[in-house]
Amino acid sequence: MCNTLVSKYNVAGPRYTSYPTVPYWENDTFSLKLWKQTLLKSFEESNSSEGISLYIHLPFCESMCTFCGCNKRITKNHTVEIPYVNSILKEFELYCDLFGKKPIVKQIHFGGGTPTFFSPEHLEYLLLGIFSRAKKADVFEFSFEGHPNNTTKEHLETLYKNGFERVCYGVQDYNPKVQEAINRIQPFENVARATITARKIGYKSVGHDIIYGLPFQTEVDVKNTIEKTIELSPDRIAFYSYAHVPWIKGNGQRGYNETDLPTPQQKAMQYKLGKKMLLKADYIEIGMDHFALKTDNLYIAQQEKTIHRNFMGYSSNKTQLMIGLGVSSIGDSWYSFVQNVKNVEEYQKLVDDRIFPVFRGHILNEEDLIIRQHILNLMCQFETSWDTQNTYFNELPEVLIKLEELAKDGLIEFQYKKLIVTEKGRPFVRNICLPFDLRLQRNMPKTQLFSMTI
Repeated sequence: MCNTLVSKYNVAGPRYTSYPTVPYWENDTFSLKLWKQTLLKSFEESNSSEGISLYIHLPFCESMCTFCGCNKRITKNHTVEIPYVNSILKEFELYCDLFGKKPIVKQIHFGGGTPTFFSPEHLEYLLLGIFSRAKKADVFEFSFEGHPNNTTKEHLETLYKNGFERVCYGVQDYNPKVQEAINRIQPFENVARATITARKIGYKSVGHDIIYGLPFQTEVDVKNTIEKTIELSPDRIAFYSYAHVPWIKGNGQRGYNETDLPTPQQKAMQYKLGKKMLLKADYIEIGMDHFALKTDNLYIAQQEKTIHRNFMGYSSNKTQLMIGLGVSSIGDSWYSFVQNVKNVEEYQKLVDDRIFPVFRGHILNEEDLIIRQHILNLMCQFETSWDTQNTYFNELPEVLIKLEELAKDGLIEFQYKKLIVTEKGRPFVRNICLPFDLRLQRNMPKTQLFSMTI
């Protein structure tokens, strides 16, 4: 990744976990009535054939990691666990009552926050409550985010017994100075213990999250972190760029100065080094930021073109309907998006009153659906085409003109009614998606909404 291209393309841009992106949702025209209509339509189309996904947000953490951009509640008071679990079950009950028949659950992901803040017993209580109203699909994938410091053997055994076979641990960086800056102190020994224990129990996929571009982080730190990671041979690795958005995330990301962060050029070199090391260790690049061994089902999904990306990140297969449960969770019916309220107490009061705890959303129009598919194609397969009527849109000629500069720089190649991202262009895939983002192009923000692309 040359410095000239980094300087040219390092602009603010979405990470495209959805299209339209959240700042461009049409909240004014959104209504619960319309959302319920799209929800039921999607449920009827997909429940019996492929099942649904559940994203369950567990927001509690005992301490704040200053790099984190997630919705969380910092507390050491574990009496919050059962009331919150009961609220999730009440919310799920609202969905089940609306559907009128049992959902078939194909995917579950516990995100946070820190899901392993909750005791194994309370996580099992949550799962038993879910499956008192739902059925497991014949083939399913359940996963959770684990904190290496507090994911116990009991956590792993309990979740495995209930169908979980994938866990992802947040590693970030092993340099003590970087860990202190981001308030995430965890020695290599803790990560090794959690990884090895999961494998012994029977987990088929153990993942590690690593971040580059953190405060005080250097190329030497990235090299050391990846060397240690390769020692443990996780099945998949997420190698993320740190998203510095303190104007959105408040005081958490103001615990260090801008000058403490690597420059865009230094970040690019960190990424280049990390990617080179991972490829040499037989990891395959999957979509944006992700690498997997050939034995992992994420690699297999990429080869079979079944890989999908949504608010849960990359997954090995797609469900049309994803329900978000818990505070701040986002749901996706394919035809619409919704997000729950972000305050725990407000969320709990709404579900106690048997009200869907939604505070904003978006109903996708025909153009949105076409653009969404193009961006998904680029983010998942590094290519897209417009050779059929349902992949063409009126402003495509203008989009192709905007893409010509990226083609001149060798980031993309054009074939007949098709665009392919080159190996050189993969680090710039967010930039390649930008011309397709018609909502952003028509209404460029006057203030910065997104993190930088590099």
